[in-house]
Amino acid sequence: MGEFASQRHAAQPSPRPSAANGAHDHGEPFLAADVGGTHARIGLMLGTPGDRQPVRVLHYHRYHCADWSDLGSLLRDFVAQLAVAGHAPLQGRIRRCVVASAGVVLDDAIVNENLPWPVSIAALREQLGLAQLEVINDFEAVAWATQFLSVDETLPVIETAQPAARGPVLVMGPGTGLGSAVLLPRAGHAQVLPTEAGQIALAPGNEREIEILRVLARSRSHVSYEEALSGPGLLKLYHALCELRGCAVALMTPAEVTGAALAGCDATALETLEVFCGLLGSFTGDLAMLYGASGGVFLAGGILPQIHGFLRASSFAARYFNKGVMRAFLQKVPVRLIEHGQLGVIGAAGWFLDERQGDQAMPPL
Repeated sequence: MGEFASQRHAAQPSPRPSAANGAHDHGEPFLAADVGGTHARIGLMLGTPGDRQPVRVLHYHRYHCADWSDLGSLLRDFVAQLAVAGHAPLQGRIRRCVVASAGVVLDDAIVNENLPWPVSIAALREQLGLAQLEVINDFEAVAWATQFLSVDETLPVIETAQPAARGPVLVMGPGTGLGSAVLLPRAGHAQVLPTEAGQIALAPGNEREIEILRVLARSRSHVSYEEALSGPGLLKLYHALCELRGCAVALMTPAEVTGAALAGCDATALETLEVFCGLLGSFTGDLAMLYGASGGVFLAGGILPQIHGFLRASSFAARYFNKGVMRAFLQKVPVRLIEHGQLGVIGAAGWFLDERQGDQAMPPL
């Protein structure tokens, strides 16, 4: 059915006391959801009274989005299952929810073509009987959660002689789409800048990538990095390379392409994954320069943990560093891989509590 977890904590100190320090928030459970194009991860959350554990996950479950008719039905199922999980007394007390979702909010709707269903914020609030429903970008939530990561919870992609400096932290990665956000450390508490960098126009770095771009551009006037650096994008790269190599399309899913490439049993799949890693390295370096990510880069998303070894042996690093005079800067910016897991749920919950404290601290107009 999915992933389950109980009593997981954010393990590192919070940059400042969270709203959970107040007795009201500490005793009030709420929902946090991390909703992507493929999976939705839901947690029953509770603020904790100390700085070292700003949020606690009381119960957690991962859903496959395509199995549900809408987000409201999925969330209602999670609440209904709390009794079975031993949290029946909390069911009637849930009045608040924060949703971290791929895409952007326009008026009342969450807009993202990768989501399996439309989402109306007002309708969702009414369906669940909520007093408060907040929506943030999914990578904004993951970026917020990286404040609580320890090094042993990550995997190296590019290591540096010295630890990362204090500065902006870039979080990005391919999944159903291509997400990115920047954590900006500030006095008192951090701030996260959500971005739609995945929609930047794809920039080929060699003749083969120019050929691929010509193929992709036949069907659309704007070819973004997400068109190549995502699960669907990986499949598009494979189809383009099958055409350029004059061979038949034999693999039907992104998982089949990565599996064949890692097994070394399909030359076109192998080239596809090599092109994917090269483009990712180039784009990661571009964003690290754009945001001055001296605090380091975290790669997330659903694809990269499966290909960590391949990524390290690929042209990712060479393309990442191939930035002319900025190479010296990038040599000081480590790149590490993180498992998405519960990070989006923890980040959304932490952001929610942090924002509530900020609102409460502001003087009335």
